Amino acid sequence: MTLRNRKIKVWGIGSLIIIIALSFSSPSDRYFEIAKNLDIFATLFKEVNALYVDEINPNKVIKTGIDAMLASLDPYTNYIPEDDIENFRTQSTGQYGGIGAITSRLNGKIKVVMLMEGYSAEKNGLKIGDEVIKINDIDVRELSREETSELMKGQANTPVSLTVLRYGNTTPLTLDFKREKVKISNVPYYGMVSSDIGYVKLTEFTMQAGKEVRNAVSELKDKGAKKIILDVRSNPGGLLMEAVNITNVFLPKGQEVVSTKGKLTENNATYKTLNNPIDEEIPLAVLINSGSASASEIVAGTIQDYDRGVVIGQKSFGKGLVQITRPLSYNSQLKVTTAKYYTPSGRCIQALDYSFRNVDGSVGAVPDSMKMEFKTTNGRAVMDGGGIDPDIEVEKESLSPIVHSLFTKGYIFDYATKYHFEHDAIEDAKNFRLSDEEYQAFTAWLSDKDYSYTTQVEKKLEELTKNAKKEKYYEDIKERLADVKSTLAASKKNDLTDFKHQIVAMLEDEITSRYYLEKGSVESTFDSDQDILKAIEILNNSERYNQILAKK
Repeated sequence: MTLRNRKIKVWGIGSLIIIIALSFSSPSDRYFEIAKNLDIFATLFKEVNALYVDEINPNKVIKTGIDAMLASLDPYTNYIPEDDIENFRTQSTGQYGGIGAITSRLNGKIKVVMLMEGYSAEKNGLKIGDEVIKINDIDVRELSREETSELMKGQANTPVSLTVLRYGNTTPLTLDFKREKVKISNVPYYGMVSSDIGYVKLTEFTMQAGKEVRNAVSELKDKGAKKIILDVRSNPGGLLMEAVNITNVFLPKGQEVVSTKGKLTENNATYKTLNNPIDEEIPLAVLINSGSASASEIVAGTIQDYDRGVVIGQKSFGKGLVQITRPLSYNSQLKVTTAKYYTPSGRCIQALDYSFRNVDGSVGAVPDSMKMEFKTTNGRAVMDGGGIDPDIEVEKESLSPIVHSLFTKGYIFDYATKYHFEHDAIEDAKNFRLSDEEYQAFTAWLSDKDYSYTTQVEKKLEELTKNAKKEKYYEDIKERLADVKSTLAASKKNDLTDFKHQIVAMLEDEITSRYYLEKGSVESTFDSDQDILKAIEILNNSERYNQILAKK
């Protein structure tokens, strides 16, 4: 940075402080403290910039300071510099310029993991499993997945080429695409899970989410759906108004959905349904898990508060905070938490109290003594201060260490690619099953692969051994420890058999996605997804369904 630029930078900050100081002409101590600390910050930056041993990047240093300041508030209050505005806009609108391909780094390689149906990537020959090595002649093998993704994006109607390595080929293949406006669907899948139960998978709350859910439910009813499963598992939320529109599919016009309360009165508002519903009587099950947050929790909580449907799964995340964006200078923006939201019963499901931090800076959960009980329309008890508790909790089977290893090292993904190139077609995704012989072929393929892993029991045993040596008990128990270690090693040899059901489920998911894209990936889980199976069970038992929603 030149001396002139440095002076301009410092003068600019100095002018800002003068303006702020003048605007805070009130004798308020608070305003004086703001002006004083801004002056200190500007002076400090001036001295560091002038004297630090190495040249510093002012954009990077200032952003680090801003990020640290905002991080002391909550994780959702963020500074969005101009360079990140496009990504932020994608998150809000679900639209970007690209080819409709999703990549991920697997075992050190950038691979195509999903294609969006109907877009350039699918139409022009890209395949799931392709390893991307160049984008427009830029070698991406050492770049991050995010950097690779940015290179693929761009203005609609502009060309981009990808050089890929494809399974079974040693020669790289170059494919040409034309970027287009890609719209990430809020509802990537909807269909029938049985003859009379419709299923809607909602993964985003961007613009038009309510319209997409409304259209999906309407079409499912036309296909014979007499009951609906709405899946918001692992949905992190998004636009609050779309949560209102989605509940409006099942709730009558004029019904309160959510209210917000903040420090400023203009952030206090009540949001009600605006339209006539598609069906306010159809039996409904809403699926949630620990990844269901914010707008997802508004939908699940509102449905629960009005006893409009049964909530099934695991406790939700617990984000009861509302953010808005404010424009800043130089095309940057601030996303800031302005209010807490409350479901119709009056509860705020925020799980962490950011207004109070522990000595170490960590944030604690709302203590049980501070949680309050509220009532649903039918008088059922619901609690605040910790997410949405499902009406029916489904215990999730934890992923075994061997499955985690096979997945993270890319072996399940790579075998699905191999299977795809060796089989021209498979049954439809709902009926596809990996045979015992095909599973044996998979285990044989693994025989020369390194998928070593350490179980939690092995970690505990190692810790016990260290403590035994430290406390001088090792000689007394070393033979027993050796016996346990030997037993564990023998048991691990059976893991491919003992956890076959988990491995097969993941293989079927990956394989069907090669033939039927995201639709196949979803439908392949219908026979093994415990939450979906429980929802089907409850919806098919009207007496049990009504009993759950009745006053306890």
